Amino acid sequence: MAVNNLILFEKISFLLLIFVLTFFYGCTGETESSERVNNDDYVNDRVEPLKNIKEEVGEEFPLINYTLDTIKSREHLKSILNKYRRTESNLKQHKVFITLNRKELRFLGMGSAYITPDTIVDDIRAYSVFPHYYPEGKNIPKIIFISNIYQSYACYEYGKLVRFAAANTGKERTPSFPGRYALNWKVKLHRSSLDSNWVMPFTWNFHTEAGSAFHQFEMPGRPASHSCVRQFLDDAEWLFYWGEGIKRDSLGKLIPLSGTPVIIIDHYDFNEGKGKQWLRLKNNKEKVITLPENPLEVEEALIPIIQIPEMSRSSLRNKMRYVYAEDTLRARGVIRDGVKLIPSVNFNQLRREKAAREAKLKREKELLQDKKDSLR
Repeated sequence: MAVNNLILFEKISFLLLIFVLTFFYGCTGETESSERVNNDDYVNDRVEPLKNIKEEVGEEFPLINYTLDTIKSREHLKSILNKYRRTESNLKQHKVFITLNRKELRFLGMGSAYITPDTIVDDIRAYSVFPHYYPEGKNIPKIIFISNIYQSYACYEYGKLVRFAAANTGKERTPSFPGRYALNWKVKLHRSSLDSNWVMPFTWNFHTEAGSAFHQFEMPGRPASHSCVRQFLDDAEWLFYWGEGIKRDSLGKLIPLSGTPVIIIDHYDFNEGKGKQWLRLKNNKEKVITLPENPLEVEEALIPIIQIPEMSRSSLRNKMRYVYAEDTLRARGVIRDGVKLIPSVNFNQLRREKAAREAKLKREKELLQDKKDSLR
């Protein structure tokens, strides 16, 4: 009897163990399933707004077709200037035309190629060659991308395009080199430390030693600057107040690349027949520039030391990087074979030296004349 009771007890214990394990496993499985559903819901909550933003900005503007033409006569030129000149009643049409062509009207002439849109939209972003939404930038408060190829730039806030603007970047022998920069300091009306004759409204420096900066200046519709990014006045003023400059650490030291990120994504093709790609666009949706997946990991710009003023070279963070930059850029095809870069020249210093020489020569002539007069 005792044996039977023992066997019965063991069976009951075994069944209880199975029940407990089954219950525990079932609860655990249910919990995991609930967590998985909740996570899926969370992911969907995050993805859905991004999808809506992309759809919203993608459908915000209509298809706008462009027509390419060439000025063939003085009458033709006059009609274009009259149609797109800046007046109080024609501000939008004027702005769209100069932005699409990346140039001021005064630089149009006989034989000039230009494009016109079939629709004028108030918001210049409608004509952007940059994406209206940049998902990789959704966690970046502000960032600027510049395209040498399309002579334009775009400003983003948390991945959404907030400004599209025309630009005229560096000419072939003083180019705007691709890579990562950041806004440093700004001056409302800046006179170049290299040439005081260069007056640049709404200057935003993005490389202190090279002197590279955004600023307003004449816009001929092609790369024409000394490594800077020229803009129309209204764009320069907007950027001046939108951007954020370099930060300081707790000890007051400047933190490199801590201002609004600036990334030049490509280099201009100066080979004959390869430039002015913006004039070849058929419509506003034909070209959407591909932006980097990890913008804050883009290589810091390589700038040849020849384009750093001698007075600024001692403050370079990694001087040897600048020493070898030109060789690297040539190997990558950024600088064409046979092209000789123009050294950075301090014209103010040259003028001071010239003035000193002229003053010395004048004094010597006066002394010589005084000596001649005393011998009479």
